[in-house]
Amino acid sequence: MSDTEKDAVLSDEAPVDDEVVSKTSTSAWKRFLVMSRDASVENETKRAMQSRHLMMIAIGGTIGTGIFLSAGSAIALAGPGSALLSYFVVGMFVYSVVISLGEMSAMFPVSGAFSVFGSRFVSPALGFTLGWNYWFQWSLSIPSELTAAAIILQFWAPQVQAWEWALVIIVPVFLLQLIHVRVYGESEYWFALVKVLMIIVFIFVGLIYDWGGVKGHPGPGLSNFRNGQAFIGGFQIFAQTFVYAFYSFGGVELVAIAAGESVQPHKTVPRAIKATFLRIVLFYILTILTIGLCINWQDPTLLSAAGDSDVTASPLTVVFQRAGFGAAAHVVNAVLLTAVLSATNSCFYASSRMLLSLARSGQAPRIFGWVTSQGVPVPALVMALAVSSVTFLTTIWGEGIVFTWLLNLTGISALLVWGSIGLISLRFRAAYRAQGRSLSDLPYTQPFFPLLPAGVVVLALLMFIAEGYSSVKEQPFEAKNVVATYIGVALYIILYLGYTIYERFGLGIRQHFVPLLEVDLQTDAVWKPGEGAMIRDHDDKDEEGTAVSVTPGWRTWLSYAAKHVY
Repeated sequence: MSDTEKDAVLSDEAPVDDEVVSKTSTSAWKRFLVMSRDASVENETKRAMQSRHLMMIAIGGTIGTGIFLSAGSAIALAGPGSALLSYFVVGMFVYSVVISLGEMSAMFPVSGAFSVFGSRFVSPALGFTLGWNYWFQWSLSIPSELTAAAIILQFWAPQVQAWEWALVIIVPVFLLQLIHVRVYGESEYWFALVKVLMIIVFIFVGLIYDWGGVKGHPGPGLSNFRNGQAFIGGFQIFAQTFVYAFYSFGGVELVAIAAGESVQPHKTVPRAIKATFLRIVLFYILTILTIGLCINWQDPTLLSAAGDSDVTASPLTVVFQRAGFGAAAHVVNAVLLTAVLSATNSCFYASSRMLLSLARSGQAPRIFGWVTSQGVPVPALVMALAVSSVTFLTTIWGEGIVFTWLLNLTGISALLVWGSIGLISLRFRAAYRAQGRSLSDLPYTQPFFPLLPAGVVVLALLMFIAEGYSSVKEQPFEAKNVVATYIGVALYIILYLGYTIYERFGLGIRQHFVPLLEVDLQTDAVWKPGEGAMIRDHDDKDEEGTAVSVTPGWRTWLSYAAKHVY
């Protein structure tokens, strides 16, 4: 079906083709699935997140159980050197993903981000696959975060069941999401700030302890990296550490999702993207290095923290206690709870916005495209709440088992999404060049193109092969490990092939890939071709004028602060 015919079906004012109408009227599901033309006049999400919100989301928005609890497992599995190398490789990989995605998101700030880009720049099947894959990834992360939160709270009240704590946690988080996107941005700002401060203090205390700077507590120095302890088990074991790194880094692409509801995205998105490098180096690489220096890879606490979400065995708690801070368990537990609340908050946001985008693209039931006058996608949030009921399975199977399975599924799903972003970036640049557009018109231009997106694709393939190899070679061999590795891929393939078949036989569309000259580079763009330099120049003059105007007195300073902070 051509675009003209589809427009005719979806518009009340367009000419009606009897044959097209008869085809669409034969399927109630198709009428339910395809968005109506009226979507353009429905309520929209609000651009209410300021630069500081987006910046803090980029720096610490998704720091959660991955770094606080699971990171120690990578060290226990393969040694501190292997864990550090694994987090470095995945960190550089993820940074390349964010840079490539940031270039497109700054120009086209939409809530669906890479799902929309996949449909627009490559093929609708890819956008459909990425959107639903990402929705599953974040929806299934909700119960894993709630499971961790429940066990963290049991540290203070062990008599309360895990599912009861999960219910206590999920209700206020869900209600916060129903108010306004500004509430999400503000809550994430303060949640992330607490986590960032905690990590900074941990790194300082850990390094001082390791160097013997705490009186009465001699530090291990470099002993954990000597005598063959840095790298344990060879390549097979090293490859297994990637899943922990994927889980810890999960959510770095959330900035692109939030770009659709940010103020002046052509300025705020590039700033937030650049802050990601600080997050990777400071909050992941240095944290893993500090844990490896302070705790030996054979220490049993490194494994028990991830398996049981035991805060007393958290690497952060262990280091603080060994450095002489006796009440560290309570402090770390409180910060852990903050981190999990933040991660759960982000899960609801990412899941609901992706489902909203899919619905408005005609790739999900259109009821999920409805938003309130305040810009809140209530049906999409309710769907996320329904999926999170999986949390209650923890009372049947046990917290550790559910946590581990969800960790594996979300980790591999993230790898598939990130690898696809590299392909989309290459295709976007090809279309941009084919249509004679100037790179100077982009709000943000990625460096070293095409090395970063091409490297993302290659590294994604290599790391996925490494993951599969390690699951097969792991002794004793267990089929569930192989299934855990490939279940995300099976979902990806099923979604892609399923939509391709539906597109071919249900919609009658035979052209799978979008031709480069037909790629839409106009819709949702922050400015029209040739306007970029003019708008940037105008913004610079405004900033200079503001800088001059704030000199007269304190009232002007307060006015400036209120304008730019709130």
